[in-house]
Amino acid sequence: MKLLRVGTAGAERPALLDEDGTTLRDLSDLVSDIDGALLADDGALERVRTAAAGGGLPVLEGGQRIGAPLAGIGKIVCIGLNYHDHARETHAQAPSEPIIFFKAADTVVGPEDTVLIPRRSVKTDWEVELAVVIGKTARYVESAEAALGHVAAYTVSNDVSEREFQIERGGQWDKGKNCETFNPLGPWLVTADEVPDPQALSMRLSVNGETRQDGTTADMIFPVAEIVRYVSQFMTLYPGDVINTGTPAGVALGQPEPKPYLRSGDVVELEIEGLGRQRQQFKDA
Repeated sequence: MKLLRVGTAGAERPALLDEDGTTLRDLSDLVSDIDGALLADDGALERVRTAAAGGGLPVLEGGQRIGAPLAGIGKIVCIGLNYHDHARETHAQAPSEPIIFFKAADTVVGPEDTVLIPRRSVKTDWEVELAVVIGKTARYVESAEAALGHVAAYTVSNDVSEREFQIERGGQWDKGKNCETFNPLGPWLVTADEVPDPQALSMRLSVNGETRQDGTTADMIFPVAEIVRYVSQFMTLYPGDVINTGTPAGVALGQPEPKPYLRSGDVVELEIEGLGRQRQQFKDA
């Protein structure tokens, strides 16, 4: 299933994308929202599947804003430097263990919402990423094989980053990762049963129509199953938590000088195979 939330910011309603790929169906009579509680409730998800198969769900008017596909996010765990080609382009050694940092849940916006370039920013960058959404509590998961059983869905994330804040201003990366609007998410949550192999997804990103990233999740240093297992050794993952799993080569940071960091008016478009597309215009905060 492809689950999403539509409507004005703060007043989104739960919806489902029909199998035709264009029709939106209203889930308001079945579920209160698309959130961790729903993803953890196998019975509720089965009721949605049954209703969708029956074809009786009300049609929603098209042209509405698509919001972030997940409400009530607990935490966003991010994995840094997790693609071999990205490590090479930044002249970094591939890590021996996953690099973990966090984004605040309030960085999340819809997949077509405006992204704000922070004041005094000169190095705002893009990062197309596969986002993993947890559906079952993961605590000290014993094996990578078992880890995927804790994943409810996948979606597209743009891990927007301010590189000067992140790298040159001292301390941890979080200063360059948590600026307002710095995590567009969506358009949909695609349930895990429709993504048989999360390590076989193509992913692309363009800036003003010019392709910048063209990669595949097969190039991950630490695959999704290992990431979930590993992270669960250090913290408990709850339904509705999100993991951003890293980005392939092609970010502005990895380009020759002058690096093409984002400026007001730039348009970024990104997609992951089977998970949908995003489009954002950037403007000064």
